[in-house]
Amino acid sequence: MQARVNGTLIRLTVNDITGCRVDAIVNAANSGLMGGGGVDGAIHRAGGPSILAECRRIVAKSGSLPAGQAVVTGGGNLPARWVVHTVGPVWHGGGRGEDELLRDAYLNSLRLAVDHGARSVAFPSISTGAYRFPLEPASGIALAAVRDFPALDALDEVVFVLFHPGDLDVYRQTWPGVFPGVELVPGTGKTR
Repeated sequence: MQARVNGTLIRLTVNDITGCRVDAIVNAANSGLMGGGGVDGAIHRAGGPSILAECRRIVAKSGSLPAGQAVVTGGGNLPARWVVHTVGPVWHGGGRGEDELLRDAYLNSLRLAVDHGARSVAFPSISTGAYRFPLEPASGIALAAVRDFPALDALDEVVFVLFHPGDLDVYRQTWPGVFPGVELVPGTGKTR
């Protein structure tokens, strides 16, 4: 599914983010940036040891990465030139600023990608796996962050790469509330 918003193609797909042919993929990282399970582990495995080496240098210099923040490494063996590592919030019921931290994770990732010259970015559904952020509100926060990103026109494409068809259904159901009047249409399913 896809739609054009002010010149930027926004796509929703079920796929493996490590194979996306975009300029930058976003990693739902842990604060130590050392790889782990889920998307984080998949990106580190597919990208090879150079990504972990860069992450170690970042942590040695700056310490662990707080929720909502982001850093960039090279893409290693991935088709993407860059990996933007961001830490989403752990869900504690919604009373600890989780919504704002999740929004910051998306916005800071977009900002860093554009600052590095990326014209296309692929996101996983940040914090909705092991960090237990409920998918419905998370999808709205993710889509709204892209909609509200001040430099959206600098991007040709933003892709939400989802893990399950059920996740895609939730994003599709959330879409009209975030982008009223902008219809999602079937797309090619290919990223560049």
